[in-house]
Amino acid sequence: MSMDLTHFDEEGRARMVDVSDKAETARVAVARGKITMKAETFERIRSGLIAKGDVLAVAQVAGIMAAKQASQIIPMCHPLMITGAKLSFNLVEPGEVYIEATMKVNGKTGIEMEALTAVSVAALTIYDMCKAIDKTMVIGDIYLVEKLGGKSGHFVR
Repeated sequence: MSMDLTHFDEEGRARMVDVSDKAETARVAVARGKITMKAETFERIRSGLIAKGDVLAVAQVAGIMAAKQASQIIPMCHPLMITGAKLSFNLVEPGEVYIEATMKVNGKTGIEMEALTAVSVAALTIYDMCKAIDKTMVIGDIYLVEKLGGKSGHFVR
């Protein structure tokens, strides 16, 4: 099945998709990712013993702030009035922190980029807050889990 890339015009030039005629619908996107680290770093995060403060609380706020800025850092991303934003963390021994972002909007275009941006920046924030004790951390497996709303309908990975 072939799909056209919507961010290119007939001449192959980049464009922002025109959503003027699209109906506003309730839209939800869920994204996940993880950051892997040394067991010692993991335990210090869980115990609240990182010198810079509560790592997960800061990462949660950073992820939400980043979601609100997605259109300023991703060139063809439309600015959206986010109506709901939630980030959660699941700590799995010996050293994995799973991040999940759920974003909601009533709009003419999807909110997947905001959810993916939230996960990415939350992981980067964890890295930044812990890099003094662990430069071996690995950020990865960032992906869309689910999206609801819009013309393309419901997607579940």
